[in-house]
Amino acid sequence: MRLTEVSYTDAEPVDGYGPGFFRIGGVVWQGATLTGPRGTSTWGGYADADPLLALADQIDVLFIGTGAEVAHIPAALRASLEEAGTGVEIMTSPSACRTYNVLLSEGRRIALAVLPV
Repeated sequence: MRLTEVSYTDAEPVDGYGPGFFRIGGVVWQGATLTGPRGTSTWGGYADADPLLALADQIDVLFIGTGAEVAHIPAALRASLEEAGTGVEIMTSPSACRTYNVLLSEGRRIALAVLPV
C-alpha cells in the first residue's frame, strides 16, 4: 500500500475533538473555534459575525458546526455571509470537522467555525 502525505497549505487540519474542545494543528482550543487561512482562534459563536465576514475574500465556503445536533443558524448571519459571497454549509460539528479536513487536503478555499460537542 502506498501512503501519500497530505499537504494542508497554510491552514491547519482538525486533529481531534471532544466534549468542549477541538485539537487543531496539534493545539487544543476550548469552546467555539474558528480556523481557516488566517489561522485558528476562539470564536464568539453566532453573535460574532465579524471574523467570519473578514474571511469572505479568502474562502469560497464556510462550514459551520452546530454542535452535536444539526441546528439552524440565525437567518441574519446566513444572509450576511451569503451577501458577502461566502457559501455556507451547516452540519454537526463532527461532520463539519471531517468535511473541512477532506476539502482542506484538496487545497480548497474553506474555513471552519464550530461549536463544541
